[in-house]
Amino acid sequence: MLGKGVVGGGGGTKAPKPSFVSYVRPEEIHTNEKEVTEKEVTLHLLPGEQLLCEASTVLKYVQEDSCQRGIYGKLVCTDFKIAFLGDDESALGNDETQFKNKVIGENDITLHCVDQIYGVFDEKKKTLFGQLKKYPEKLIIHCKDLRVFHFCLRYTKEEEVKRIVSGIIHHTLAPKLLKRLFLFSYATAVQNNTATSPKKQTVMFDTLADWLWELERTKGSEKYTAVSVNEGYRVCARLPAYFVIPTLLPEENVPRFQGHGIPIWCWSCHNGCALLKMSALPKEQDDSILQVQKSFLDGIYRIIHKPPKELVKTEDLSSNFVSLQDIQTAYAKFKQLFLIDNSTEFWDTDIKWFSLLESSSWLDIIRRCLKKAIEIIECLEAQNMSVLLLEENASDLCCLISSLVQVMMDPHCRTRVGFQSLVQKEWIMGGHCFLDRCNHLRQSDKEEVPVFLLFLDCVWQLVHQHPPAFEFTETYLTVLSDSLYIPIFSTFFFNSPHQKDTNMGRESQETQSKPLNLLTVWDWSVQFEPKAQMLLRNPLYVEKPKLDKGQRKGHQRQPSLPLTQSKSSPKRGFFREETDHLIKNLLGKRISKLINSSDELQDNFREFYDSWHSKPTDHHGLLLPHIEGPEIKVWAQRYLRWIPEAQILGGGTVATMSKLLEMMEEVQSLQEKIDERHHRQEALQAEAPSLLRNSVRLSSLFPFALLQRHSSKPVLPTSGWKALGDEEDLAKREDEFVDLGDV
Repeated sequence: MLGKGVVGGGGGTKAPKPSFVSYVRPEEIHTNEKEVTEKEVTLHLLPGEQLLCEASTVLKYVQEDSCQRGIYGKLVCTDFKIAFLGDDESALGNDETQFKNKVIGENDITLHCVDQIYGVFDEKKKTLFGQLKKYPEKLIIHCKDLRVFHFCLRYTKEEEVKRIVSGIIHHTLAPKLLKRLFLFSYATAVQNNTATSPKKQTVMFDTLADWLWELERTKGSEKYTAVSVNEGYRVCARLPAYFVIPTLLPEENVPRFQGHGIPIWCWSCHNGCALLKMSALPKEQDDSILQVQKSFLDGIYRIIHKPPKELVKTEDLSSNFVSLQDIQTAYAKFKQLFLIDNSTEFWDTDIKWFSLLESSSWLDIIRRCLKKAIEIIECLEAQNMSVLLLEENASDLCCLISSLVQVMMDPHCRTRVGFQSLVQKEWIMGGHCFLDRCNHLRQSDKEEVPVFLLFLDCVWQLVHQHPPAFEFTETYLTVLSDSLYIPIFSTFFFNSPHQKDTNMGRESQETQSKPLNLLTVWDWSVQFEPKAQMLLRNPLYVEKPKLDKGQRKGHQRQPSLPLTQSKSSPKRGFFREETDHLIKNLLGKRISKLINSSDELQDNFREFYDSWHSKPTDHHGLLLPHIEGPEIKVWAQRYLRWIPEAQILGGGTVATMSKLLEMMEEVQSLQEKIDERHHRQEALQAEAPSLLRNSVRLSSLFPFALLQRHSSKPVLPTSGWKALGDEEDLAKREDEFVDLGDV
């Protein structure tokens, strides 16, 4: 059973199991059947969505303190979601200020969002999968967005129980074919409708012009060239149709090993240095082939590395860094801290929460990723060296680290449009295997690794530490992580641009039918009304002032340390080592000690890191996070938002933000009176605080917390709590509880 060691009692003390007793008696259910039928909630289906199975007389449990209450309704399963249809008036958390999604309701679970399904048999919880011989009296669904749903089937007809349980298990956990995803049903259904497209300012990087624009923006066009050698994916299905390579690299080298071993441009620094990535060559045993590969790589390295002017540092991410297995294992442990079945289990876990958090190693992996990004920035910024990232396919850790470097170094990537363009460039066009890494087809749990979620968590650390530097909010990052599991958007449901274009009918010119046209996740109007979208924008963000050419030179942030001036040029032998290091790693032969683990590099890193943090922060310049132990925190809004015990009513960052917005609104109003004119745009911005005006009614986990569930007093079922004082003393101290968001 998942999470038993995490959410059960600690030590040798066994926590009493919560009683799943409903406070609605069977006779009351039958008495109210007619009334409920008259007020039955309509099931809203998306275009192409079909109802598969349903069950009536289902109770959806709502945990509150040590007791449980149920909401009567119908449980349905479609080819898009699992939905519970209850009486709107009796549903809890139906607050007017609650953040609402137009596609996914509060009681909806997309099939891709289901993580694990459990059944309760005679008060024993068991994992459900495959064909069942016996059907449970209660159903528990753990979601990938960390929601936990409890359904009581005790009063449901036996045939309906069999249909709904079997249907849910089959349509969520059974392996699927790509073409059977709801993505295609939806696309076909809306084919004749006017397609909603993302706002043009998000650069999709699906045309050559987009790459030329990015080269011009970063001033990298002098040394790097956008190529169309892979147009139609005739060279490699793994690479996008268009990408950027060094100008001096002949295009005919790209098809030599199907795009492997080719330095591909990611981004250019203001000093002319660049961030590059390269995938490893196929592993070969034949000595003659190995010699050919070695000669090929040696030639590539001579093109991009020309001391003393053009220096390139190699950084192998497949060795001496976190592995995909490390990420998978850490998150599997970490998420169990938040998949809480009831209040009793929450407080049982609370006494050992920090030790469980540390043992998961998730925060340590975040710290290591941020540290690696800073090390690369130190090479680019302080040592004036380009950096070449190496990885087997350059589609996992390369995406993660290159994106983090750009978020820290390029203020454009800290705007919403810039960030979305970055995800398109480094993750979508970079070939990150979202289909496999999110396990959308349920074909291999081993391939499921939350690399993109790890990236969002790293970005959240930066947003949390430097709020004014980002145009978007943590709520934006949270809903972006949720969008991974909504299959009406094509953004996160393919392994590569080639796979997407092939399956959407865009690759073949012989196809008679019109190519399918899917939504992208960047059109936020599909999910949220304009008022809700305001919560995605940071009102404290101030755009970088536009300067003339004379001012621009002095405004550019200087390197934090003049290391290139004080250090002599490295010895010639160092670059020979770098070439050998590159070749050995790309050929699959790892060396025991890498250059990036040297004492010299650690000294450079510490000096660079300390020097930057000793200066005032320029929110439109280089941005480094604090990575010391207590500075890396739990992303409370995403991980704790469904746990009512973890929220502070009327407190947390939402209370601070509310006051700031009120002050901003007052200043803006005074400015309008002075100017004696009212611009429409300013009036729209003045509405932003309306969702936050009454902070007393909100919670620290706004806008996701169920505001009306006030369960802040701990239940004390185990001896572990008694050592901390009796229940009355703890109740008096309940206002002193530490916000878990400040971990």
